[in-house]
Amino acid sequence: MELVLADSLEKMDKALQRARADFSTIRTGRASSALVERIPVEAYGETMQLQQLASFAVPEARQLLITPYDKSNMGAVERAIQHSDLGLNPSNDGQTLRLSFPPLTQERRKELVRVVKAMAEDGRIAIRNARREGRKELEAFQKDGEISEDDLSRAESELDKITQSTERQIDGALDEKEADLLEV
Repeated sequence: MELVLADSLEKMDKALQRARADFSTIRTGRASSALVERIPVEAYGETMQLQQLASFAVPEARQLLITPYDKSNMGAVERAIQHSDLGLNPSNDGQTLRLSFPPLTQERRKELVRVVKAMAEDGRIAIRNARREGRKELEAFQKDGEISEDDLSRAESELDKITQSTERQIDGALDEKEADLLEV
């Protein structure tokens, strides 16, 4: 019974961490390497994440410097950024790529809030799926006679508490990101 609860908690924590990671990919008007780290780049004959090919620096609040480890990948990195959905055009000085982030318009901020809310809902769905799987396992134990109905009831109650706690954490992270996005 404890193993099922621990497994469900682990799955819910992974969903929470994934939602937070997704939130970090949404730009808030400030430069952050998290916005570009996961961009796929064609290099060395395969697709790699940008974070494996370059280092990042933030010299100013609205500027990000990307320095490829191998200068021969400069063109591939530049193309990947241009083809991403960030809507940014990097300036290339031969050594580094400079990304300048324009201030967000109010309309774009509201659109990004909708995107973040959808990401939060995806996280909540993953949490509920973990709860559903945990419940099925517990009910199977009860059917097999391994646990009593009282144990099942207690375990389901504990599973619901874990679910609600994790959903509150996602809601808290959503509120923080929403406030960050709407901050002018």
